[in-house]
Amino acid sequence: MPLYDWNQLAEEQMNPLVSRKVIHTENMTIARLHLQQHAAVAAHSHMNEQVTTIERGALKFFIDGSEKIVRAGESLTIPPHVPHGVEALEDTVAVDVFAPRRDDWIRGDDAYLRK
Repeated sequence: MPLYDWNQLAEEQMNPLVSRKVIHTENMTIARLHLQQHAAVAAHSHMNEQVTTIERGALKFFIDGSEKIVRAGESLTIPPHVPHGVEALEDTVAVDVFAPRRDDWIRGDDAYLRK
């Protein structure tokens, strides 16, 4: 059973305002994302169920034509295939858990995060 130290994991700069650290297991992916204020993640969807927990800061999610603000200490669940986008209202650290794991990220098919 591997032990991971978030302080030792390589950080990937996705774009000038978003970076992430990722752990992939056989069945799930967990990512710790740093989003600077005004960072935006374009609307996208995926086959994975997602739970986002905000460690610090606040994100505005755009889901199915509505907006939902998620703040430090709160979690949001996003079902598979539901289109969603994000705007960072302040500097934010978010932990995203996905099941099944994000094979698209492993392949590098994550252009929506690199814009």
